[in-house]
Amino acid sequence: MGPTASHVRPFIDTNVLVYANDPADPRKQQRARDVLLEHAASLALSAQVLSEFYSVVTRQFSPLMRVDDARATVADLGQYPVVGLDEHLILDAIDLSVEAQISYWDGLILAAARRAGCDVLLTEDLSHNATIGGVRIENPFVTPS
Repeated sequence: MGPTASHVRPFIDTNVLVYANDPADPRKQQRARDVLLEHAASLALSAQVLSEFYSVVTRQFSPLMRVDDARATVADLGQYPVVGLDEHLILDAIDLSVEAQISYWDGLILAAARRAGCDVLLTEDLSHNATIGGVRIENPFVTPS
């Protein structure tokens, strides 16, 4: 029997953070904010996620997020457990990417999720409900049918 919704430890991928701060798609923005609020007591992320977030919001947003605001958001997100990058995580990511036939960057996210002890990765970048390396993939933007 898997963990119940209240006992799931989620790992948050970059796209959830980006959507939470992007007014371009109000539905996704609200859903991302709801997900972050729902899991605020137990979520984890990684240095990679924080770096990607900063890069996207200051280079790809329209309008761009001000550097000071993006920096403040990254600092606020640092209150959560943040998995750092080291050679062991990189090697784990390489192995996961080869075994699951996914990109190295997705492998790095999954390796960080495993290191953080997360049961689920919240992302829209991988197959919804798949399990890779013991971590279940959940797309929080999928509309239930």
